[in-house]
Amino acid sequence: MNEYLFSYGTLQKEKVQLETFGRLMQGSKDFLNGYKLSTIKIEDEVVVAISEQDIHFLAEPSEIATDRIDGVIFEVTKEELLAADGYEPDAYSRVKMRFASGQEAWIYVAS
Repeated sequence: MNEYLFSYGTLQKEKVQLETFGRLMQGSKDFLNGYKLSTIKIEDEVVVAISEQDIHFLAEPSEIATDRIDGVIFEVTKEELLAADGYEPDAYSRVKMRFASGQEAWIYVAS
């Protein structure tokens, strides 16, 4: 059974997908209500080399109900989900949430 993974940042980049999953991914646009984006400086040189940037977005709960994060939900295998875990630094935790479309998917949020 496949999993679903919501990306609001670098996992949408072709280079990151090829390096992390070994393939380009197709997904559907969606969004998460009640969250906002902040930024974080990435210190992991491997992640910076793959993403080609040292500042990444980080999802955090918002006190403003109308805040939302736009992104893409990808269908991934369990192995690909574990590969994504390896790509994301310790500042992120993977949790499952329900998105505006009703789809449940994993998302990386602030630890």
